[in-house]
Amino acid sequence: MAARTLVRPTGFVDAPFGHDGKVARLAGGLNFFASVELLRVEGSRRVSAELLPVEAIEGRLGGDTAAQWAALTAPRQPLQLGDRTVRLDQPQVMGILNVTPDSFSDGGQLADAGSAVEAGVQMASEGAAILDVGGESTRPGAQTVWAQDEIERVRPVVERLAAGGSAVSIDTRKSEVMTAALQAGARLVNDVSALTFDPRAAEVVAASGAPVILMHHLGSPETMQEDPRYDDVLVEIYVWLEERIAAAEAAGIDRSRILIDPGFGFGKTVAHNLELMNGLALFHSLGCPLVVGASRKRTIGALSNEAPADRRLGGSIAFALKAAEQGAQIVRVHDVPETVQALRIWRGLRDQALTPRLG
Repeated sequence: MAARTLVRPTGFVDAPFGHDGKVARLAGGLNFFASVELLRVEGSRRVSAELLPVEAIEGRLGGDTAAQWAALTAPRQPLQLGDRTVRLDQPQVMGILNVTPDSFSDGGQLADAGSAVEAGVQMASEGAAILDVGGESTRPGAQTVWAQDEIERVRPVVERLAAGGSAVSIDTRKSEVMTAALQAGARLVNDVSALTFDPRAAEVVAASGAPVILMHHLGSPETMQEDPRYDDVLVEIYVWLEERIAAAEAAGIDRSRILIDPGFGFGKTVAHNLELMNGLALFHSLGCPLVVGASRKRTIGALSNEAPADRRLGGSIAFALKAAEQGAQIVRVHDVPETVQALRIWRGLRDQALTPRLG
């Protein structure tokens, strides 16, 4: 891989007032940054980092870095999911609906369509902008589910939630499941394999016109946590997502319909996950809305005396707020009302900071 420079925004400030030319707005959202880190990359790792104030960046931009700067500062367009418009100039909550018997956190709790629909309606009433319905567990060690079984799990749930007016996403790696869910009313595809598992998946998404979330992973769910290794986790995931975006575009999916997810916990150690979260703002320079799913993940348990999945609310909210602070547009969570409340407080703080002082 040729040497290159990546641009990571940092030095976040509360508001731009009085700092003309010294701060920039991140992706058209509520976050402003005063500095950038220019990361010099050779091969698959960083070899140096230079911290620059925003006011000095213009003279250092050219080619790839100019494109990254344009992507960092361009607003993200709203998602049009059927009749629902989901704005991306503020963090939104995606509620997790696992219609499975074996998901790591809530397996079996919503295994029938009736209880899943009821839970989805409740999540929507509590503030979830999108409901993400999945019929196959992708927890570490999980086995692949036959496509028809997955369809039978998710189709009635998607159909009833969509008919009720909710914006529904289908969480699947399989083209047959994508097709069935989209026909049932899903308006967004969330593929943890980033369209690599099924050779027909990209074709289905392109033909549907639906937006798609491309998520980074290392290996398959069966093996992904068996000693994952990276030379530089932040750089490798950035380049991998860059390549998957290009592949999706080549398959006929417009870049405006692509969202990215760095894949917290999918083939990553605790240290990898923490480094990823600390460097999250880098991914905005890819120019796509950023989705983060750290809810109840193993890293939280590892940092809190091995707390079980249902005792990881505090850590989940901490990660959601960390993601919001770095401009993530969507946080994917199990605990909807608690996360919505936390983000409302965060939003209140931002609104106050962005209220001009008179006199």
